[in-house]
Amino acid sequence: VQLQASGGGFVQSGDSLRLSCASSGRTLSTCKFHVGWFRQAPGKGREFIAHMNWRGSSKLYADSVKGRFTISRDITKNTVFLQMNSLKPEDTAVYYCAAAADLKSGQQISPDYWGQGTLVTVSS
Repeated sequence: VQLQASGGGFVQSGDSLRLSCASSGRTLSTCKFHVGWFRQAPGKGREFIAHMNWRGSSKLYADSVKGRFTISRDITKNTVFLQMNSLKPEDTAVYYCAAAADLKSGQQISPDYWGQGTLVTVSS
């Protein structure tokens, strides 16, 4: 499966932004892939943000974004979204979408596939 993330940009603190991740090839819905978002801030390691199981019935969020970010999908468009509200300067990072064939209950997604990143910069 190929994943293409988009929607990053430069915003002010408190603003909102929605990232998209379009799948092609072996699409997410066809293969029942679980999906997630990660981010990597400058000089730091890659950080889990959120995931959703293939049914869309279970979601998990990192504490740092809980209540501000929402993961969702549009099955008809084979696209996953990350709605980001109340953005903070510490949210500045390259954001990556990812997909996995398996998802263990209570554990964060361990991706089999990664999309290229999209840069989000939040100015104070």
